[in-house]
Amino acid sequence: MKLRILGAAALSVLALAACSKPEAPAQPLRTVRVMKVNGDAVPPGLTFPGEVRARYESRLAFRLGGKLVERRVDVGAAVKRGQVLARLDAQDASLNAAQAEAARALAEAEAKRYRELRGKNFVSQAVLDAKETALKTAAAQAGVARNQAGYTTLVADRDGVVTAVEAEAGQVVAAGQTVLRVAEGSEREIVVAVPEADVEKVRAAEGFEVTLNSVAGRSWAGRLRELSPAADAQTRTFTARIAVPQADEAVRLGMSARVAAKVGRGDTAPALPLSAFVTRNDQANVWVVDPATQTVKLTRVETDGVAGNALRVKGGLAPGQLVVTAGANLLEDGQKVRLP
Repeated sequence: MKLRILGAAALSVLALAACSKPEAPAQPLRTVRVMKVNGDAVPPGLTFPGEVRARYESRLAFRLGGKLVERRVDVGAAVKRGQVLARLDAQDASLNAAQAEAARALAEAEAKRYRELRGKNFVSQAVLDAKETALKTAAAQAGVARNQAGYTTLVADRDGVVTAVEAEAGQVVAAGQTVLRVAEGSEREIVVAVPEADVEKVRAAEGFEVTLNSVAGRSWAGRLRELSPAADAQTRTFTARIAVPQADEAVRLGMSARVAAKVGRGDTAPALPLSAFVTRNDQANVWVVDPATQTVKLTRVETDGVAGNALRVKGGLAPGQLVVTAGANLLEDGQKVRLP
C-alpha cells in the first residue's frame, strides 16, 4: 500500500515538472555605438577660404592675332580710359589698309567717269549701277581694313588697376587671347568655393563675416551677392561671391580671406547618420540609451532634411542624450546594451 502511494506521488511530481514552462534565455548584451546629441553635431557656422577680387574685372585682348611688340603697363599700374596699354606689329595691317584704300580710290574714279558717260548717254544705267555698287563695296572694305589697323593697339576702355599680365613682348597672340586683366573701381568681394552639401545653408545664411589672414583683429560685414547655379565641372563646388560694402584700403586685391556664414537655428539641428534611424509605422525613431541602466528606449523624432549622409533632427531629442548609431535594427525596447 505504501509503495503504491509513493509511486503515485512520484508520477505527480514528474507530471508537474513536464507541464512547467522553461525559463526564457537572457537577452544577449549587445555592444552598440552611440553618439551624444549636442551643439557640436552640426557646427553653428560655416567657414570658407577665399580670395579678394574686384567686382568688375575685364580681360583685355586684341581683336586680331599678331606679334606683341610692346607692353606699356605692369601689374598694379593705374590706368585711365583711352590709355594705350600694348601694341601689336602693325606692318601687315597697315599694308592691308593701304591696299584697300587704293582699291576704293580706283572704284571712286571709275564711278566718276561712268557718271559722266551716263550723262552723255554713252552707257546704260545698269552699267553705272554696277560701278556705284563696286564703289560702295570698296569703301566698306577700306573701312574694315582701317579698323583692323587700329585693332593693333590695345586701349583701356575704363579706369582701373592692372591685376594680371598674361602676355609678354615678343609673344605671338591669337585674336581674343587675354593679354591684361584690369579691375575697375573700388568695390571688393570675396570669391569662395562652396561644397554641394552647404549650398542651401549659404543661400539661407543670416549674414557673413569676412576676415583677412594678414590683417589680425579686424573683420568686415559681407553679403551674398552671387551664388553660381551650377557646380564647377572639376571641383564639384559652387562659386559664391560675397560683397564687402565697407571694404577699405586694407582689403587689397589678391589677399587671402576667410568667410564665416552665420546660419540660422534651423540649420544647426543635430544631424544623425542614417544607420541611427528605425522606421515604425512610417515614422522615424531612434534608440536612446539611459546611461544609468544602460537600457535602450525607442524614441520618436522629427526630421528636417538631409545633410550629406545624415538626417537633421528638429524635434524629439534633448541635448546630452545618447543615441545608438550602429546596430539599431537588432535592439528591442528595454534591452540592456554595452557601451564602448
